[in-house]
Parts: sequence; C-alpha cells; structure tokens
Amino acid sequence: MSTTERTYPDPILNLETEHYWDSADQGSLQLKRCNTCTKTHFYPRAICPNCLSSDTSWYAASGKGTIYSYSVMRRAPVPYAIAYVTLEEGVTMMTNIVCDDLDSLAIGQAVEVTFKPTEGGRHLPVFQPVDGGNR
Repeated sequence: MSTTERTYPDPILNLETEHYWDSADQGSLQLKRCNTCTKTHFYPRAICPNCLSSDTSWYAASGKGTIYSYSVMRRAPVPYAIAYVTLEEGVTMMTNIVCDDLDSLAIGQAVEVTFKPTEGGRHLPVFQPVDGGNR
C-alpha cells in the first residue's frame, strides 16, 4: 500500500469532449449515443463511428463495468494500474484503476466509477473494485 497519492495530468479539452469533462467535474460519467442507430460510443465525438450520423446525444452512464484487461505499472514512483473497462452500456474505455491492493485485481472483476482530481483541478473518471480495497 502506498502512502503517496498518484497525480493525474489535466485533460486536453476540445468542442467534442468539453461536455464530458464538465460532467466529470460534477461527478457524472457521460457517454454519447447515436439517435439514428441507437448505439453508444466512446470516446466522445460528434459523428457516430457505427453509422456516421451526426445525430448524437449525451446521457449519464451507470458507472458500472468489468475489467476487460489491465496492467500494473510497478516501476513508477507510485505504482498504478491502467485497464480497459467494459461498461454496462457496452463500450470499452481505457482508464485507471484505483485500489490499495493492485495484486487483487482480476480480469472480469466488477468496478465502478469514481473521480480523482487532476493537477489543475479538473476531475478524471477512474474505476475502483466494487468489493472494496479502494483508496
């Protein structure tokens, strides 16, 4: 268990992602859904990657998912885990996993979103195991 908290750099905002980051600052994980083909997509973008429609809208995600794949970075000053998490909504996103025991992580493990401050005060959606062991 590390006594030092990992820091996160600020996100780079653009017109397509500004709502995503503003919502994260409010503690909400937002996703885009195509109103034409009804598929959810991630990362946020104006054009649906499935049918190329520009008729997309934001909605609040459940914030629940499972670890699809992960890697623990032990040579960093503060060890950390990055992962692909498949959300209940069907999309997979690359993210950080925060927990006290990185050795307890497993593929298929249930996780839920939480938000960590970045160096400049924005908030980054990260995930923590549902079964505890979080920081």
